[in-house]
Amino acid sequence: MSIRDKACIAGVYEHPTRKAPDKSVAQIHAEAARGALADAGLSLADVDSYFCAGDAPGLGPLSMVEYMGLNVRHMDSTDTGGSSYIIHVSHAAQAIAAGKCDVALITLGGRTRSEGVSGAKVRNWGPNMPDVPYETPYGPLTLNQYAMVAMRHMHEFGTTSEQLAWIKVAASHHAQHNPDAMLKNVVTVEDVLNAPMVADPLHKLDCCVVSDGGGAIVVTRPEIAGSLNRPVVKVRGAGEAHKGLNAGRVDMTTSGAAWSGASAFAEAGVKPADIKYASIYDSFTITVLVQLEDLGFCNKGEGGRFVADGGLISGSGHLPFNTDGGGLCNNHPANRGGVTKVIEAVRQLRGEAHQMVQVPNCDLALAQGTGGSLATRHGSATLILERG
Repeated sequence: MSIRDKACIAGVYEHPTRKAPDKSVAQIHAEAARGALADAGLSLADVDSYFCAGDAPGLGPLSMVEYMGLNVRHMDSTDTGGSSYIIHVSHAAQAIAAGKCDVALITLGGRTRSEGVSGAKVRNWGPNMPDVPYETPYGPLTLNQYAMVAMRHMHEFGTTSEQLAWIKVAASHHAQHNPDAMLKNVVTVEDVLNAPMVADPLHKLDCCVVSDGGGAIVVTRPEIAGSLNRPVVKVRGAGEAHKGLNAGRVDMTTSGAAWSGASAFAEAGVKPADIKYASIYDSFTITVLVQLEDLGFCNKGEGGRFVADGGLISGSGHLPFNTDGGGLCNNHPANRGGVTKVIEAVRQLRGEAHQMVQVPNCDLALAQGTGGSLATRHGSATLILERG
């Protein structure tokens, strides 16, 4: 079922907290929900569908629907890590197109920073993961897995640490204008290269921040969105994909974006060259570079040259990206930063981004997320949005 022009994003909200030791995860979800509904001009009573992922407490949608006092006829708890909330927009649009609901609420919330979670620590996945026990003896961390991807990309294509550093530089140029960003100072390529090496070839500044926080999105039928006193943002196309180790046939330099992106562009009927702004999941600088290639913004192996010399900086580069500062500088709530990618894309399409980073005549935007690890198994989701 095509979702092109079948649903609109009517409200968004990014929770301003970056550390919330005094709040519960459920409270962050609920506060984000209230903010997005207020942005749309709707109320909890208007919501008839609810979406969340594994960051939600308790029994996920069952617990959160009860906590927020919702009365819904459709629920979805799809969990693909950081790509979950981009997939949720797609699934909400599908549910609306199928007549399952009219107003879908999507929320994220987490206390990753307060709980001391980071990509530099071994994660306890529990006993029910069928593949992880075979990898655990080798000590895989999120950090060193992405470092493997970066090293392989350098080996195959000659990508340099200086080129990767430009991704952080671009994010910092944007974050300086975001009062809520965790890292507001503009950095240089030299600053990134002189930062401590944390997993060769990745330096500390090649890594995203660890934050508490959250966000929410409201997706509605087009006629409902059109009746509200807010700019209309249409869901034009979406795609999702899985990429794993494929029984040992590993290609670390290709991500699931190669498939999710192709599906989204085909459904939307547009090309990468048509995109005016891109929100790209940025757990690490290498994450951005690989996805840019796989989405077709440049050829495989040319990502280093594409991002170098300010290629991603709004106002001076050829593809403005992550104008809120992204996960590299702004926030990365619950280790699932995909929700913020949608939120900033909506701001750009509405003309509501900070004036120093607002893309002129922004009528077509892309949000891209990954969840899991590029080096092993991950989900990928691509969303193409259009100003109404």
